[in-house]
Amino acid sequence: MGNLTNALQELRAERKQAQLQVETLDQAISVIESLNGSATIQNANQPTRVISAASRRKMAQAQKARRAMTREQSQPIALAKTMAPAPVKRTMSAAARRKIAAAQRARWAKLRAGQKKAA
Repeated sequence: MGNLTNALQELRAERKQAQLQVETLDQAISVIESLNGSATIQNANQPTRVISAASRRKMAQAQKARRAMTREQSQPIALAKTMAPAPVKRTMSAAARRKIAAAQRARWAKLRAGQKKAA
């Protein structure tokens, strides 16, 4: 057990040293940025607002409630769609298809004739 406490103390000491090094590096960076005039870049990386854990929890609960409400409202519509008979598929007669095809061929012929006159 003594070895674990010693190892824990050593790790904490190393962490403190690392934090001090990070702070000194941050200070050096801020000094150089202030000389260069680019101090606004550092602020751009920081979050704009800090939200407490309790507030985040409340926001998550509210979002879950909103999702549950939309799910409840959408279920009757989904059930109605499954209960209703499928719409009758309309078919086109052969004569109607021939008329549509002839009209399309006429449109293409007119387009080709216009292209030949332009060329």
